Amino acid sequence: MLSDKEIVCPNNLLDHAHKKKGVNAAIVNAGLPLPMLSVQDAVNENLITPIFIGDKKEILKCAEDLKWDISSYEIIHEPIENNTAAIAAKLASKDKVKIIVKGHIHTDVLMKEVLKRDYNLLGKTRLSHIWHMTNTKEDKPLIITDGALNVLPNIKTKMHILRNVIDFSNRIGIERPKVAVLSATEEILDSVPSSIDADEITKLAKQDDLNADVFGPLAFDNSISKKSAAIKGVKNIVAGEADVLLVPSVETGNSLVKMMIYFMGACAAGVVVGGKVPIVITSRSDEAQARLASIAAAVVALD
Repeated sequence: MLSDKEIVCPNNLLDHAHKKKGVNAAIVNAGLPLPMLSVQDAVNENLITPIFIGDKKEILKCAEDLKWDISSYEIIHEPIENNTAAIAAKLASKDKVKIIVKGHIHTDVLMKEVLKRDYNLLGKTRLSHIWHMTNTKEDKPLIITDGALNVLPNIKTKMHILRNVIDFSNRIGIERPKVAVLSATEEILDSVPSSIDADEITKLAKQDDLNADVFGPLAFDNSISKKSAAIKGVKNIVAGEADVLLVPSVETGNSLVKMMIYFMGACAAGVVVGGKVPIVITSRSDEAQARLASIAAAVVALD
């Protein structure tokens, strides 16, 4: 059942990211093969200029194994994994890097450091995570949010997540995204709290005149399948044609993304937005092409 399809970085992201050249990027705890390979790919695409943070000996060894000359790039020697996050956050706070890229470090360690108010890296909206999902180089993306950062967001937090994803969608050429507010049902039921939240978010999005078509509750099938929506009699502009799935919890989003990766061979480009610097927090098991796509997504998200 697991897919053996090769994961490929979509042109959609690369084309938009190429509009910005050589963005300074902190590579947090570099020095392992997969992070180094994806950074090399991003450099070859002229997306970033890396500043490597980690054990210098290991970083140089990885570069040597890749036959990659990194002598022109800065390396900040820090052999203790958990100390590398603070260095990256300080660089970002001083505007020396524009994006932060997670290497071989736990996400919670990195994000806990970035969230410290001393660094002044928080923006006007709450931080949220976006997955840009594609199957082929030319595939139309399906965006899933939030499947990595906000565990069980309330309505206020979901509105921040919604605004962040609308902004990102605009940056990749979706002028007015269709956003399905996901639940287990398309009906508003007291027994399904996410359906009540979805109805409220739909009303708030209309009230705030957001630049998107937002509707919920919608189940997964009638969010992405016009046939399913028609059979169930769900009639609105979002049903069956969603560009974005706004999920009710991190478990929902994470599971959808992982199923698409492992069963479909999808490329998952993940980035944290809403702060002063986009942050790439790929899984340590992600393929190099997905990591490249995530770096491209971060460059696209950059003001």
